[in-house]
Amino acid sequence: MSRIRSKNTKPELILKKKLKGFKYHPKVYGSPDFINYKKKTAVFIDGCFWHKCPIHFKYPKSNRKYWLPKLKRNAVRDKEIETAYKNSGWKVKRIWEHKLKH
Repeated sequence: MSRIRSKNTKPELILKKKLKGFKYHPKVYGSPDFINYKKKTAVFIDGCFWHKCPIHFKYPKSNRKYWLPKLKRNAVRDKEIETAYKNSGWKVKRIWEHKLKH
C-alpha cells in the first residue's frame, strides 16, 4: 500500500491539463482533487476500487476482514463530504477513473 499515491495519479494529471480556472489539490475540507472558488465547484476523481465503482469494482479475494469495512467507510465518507458541500451551496462533480482512461 505504500506505493499507492493520493496525488499526481494518471487520471488527475489527464484532467489537470483540461481544467482551466481550477486549483489542483487545495487544502480544504474533503480534499477535492480540483476546486473552483468562483464557480463554487468541487471535483473529485474516484478510483474504481477505492470508491466501489458500480461497473468495475471487484471484491478483494484476500484480507476481506480489513478491506470490506475500509471500502464501506470510504463510501460513507464520500456521501458525507458531498452533502456538506451541497448544503453550503457548492456543486460537486464526481468522475470515475475509468471515464478518464478512454
